[in-house]
Amino acid sequence: MDYSGHSSHRETTIARIAITRAISRAMQHCELSHLPRRPIDLGLARRQHAAYEAALCEAGCEVRQLPEQPDQPDSVFVEDTVIVLDEVAVAARPGAPSRRGEVESMAAMLADWRKVLWIEPPGTLDGGDVLKLGRVLHVGTTARSNSDGIAQLAHLVAPLGYRVEGVPVHGCLHLKSAVTQVAPDRLLLNPQWVDARRFSGWATVAVDPAEPHGANALRVGASVIYPASCPRTVEKLRALRIDVRSVDMSETEKAEGGVTCCSVIFDA
Repeated sequence: MDYSGHSSHRETTIARIAITRAISRAMQHCELSHLPRRPIDLGLARRQHAAYEAALCEAGCEVRQLPEQPDQPDSVFVEDTVIVLDEVAVAARPGAPSRRGEVESMAAMLADWRKVLWIEPPGTLDGGDVLKLGRVLHVGTTARSNSDGIAQLAHLVAPLGYRVEGVPVHGCLHLKSAVTQVAPDRLLLNPQWVDARRFSGWATVAVDPAEPHGANALRVGASVIYPASCPRTVEKLRALRIDVRSVDMSETEKAEGGVTCCSVIFDA
């Protein structure tokens, strides 16, 4: 696994890049909205994160790990800081003020690959609320992404041929807590948290009712990286002949994180 940093990426031809960040030693003080605070085993969290990065490599990504931000408890969740499209990157403005110090270094990293556009105050937008399906960006209308942030995103991407659609979400932190893409024509969702009718033209599979947090899956190429904590939903996905690669995310799950949250993946 190559953690050589962003200065060396020009030396080789890279098809798919995954940006991650080392887990913060302050992770125990993470933001929480829907879960009670539980002790986080920092050593275990770091070992699990390394295994997650290994799974990204096995799925065909070149991993570029940003250094730890010791004063940013949620900084491993890089997805929330930026939205990367084929044409541009949009630096987000997280809804939790404590997380806004995570954005600048991520935007600087991406500037070598994409022109970076910015969400400005008073807009707020978390990348975890943005689900790209073709040329439509579905954006969760949550406590973390407000109407001004969503409108700014729509204005920024409209010249590139994208349409933005707001999607109500109930009972969870982000849109991608409730729905993600797991196959070229199929979505995985929790029907208690998001209405499947918002995604016309897409086949859907519902999470097992005993695994409400199981809708967060990370599709990388032809594979899906998926949390080991949801084995019943794994069976549903494998019955659909989806290549599921399970990873243990128990410690980041305590911080309301999922498999999509811990990386930003794009084609170079």
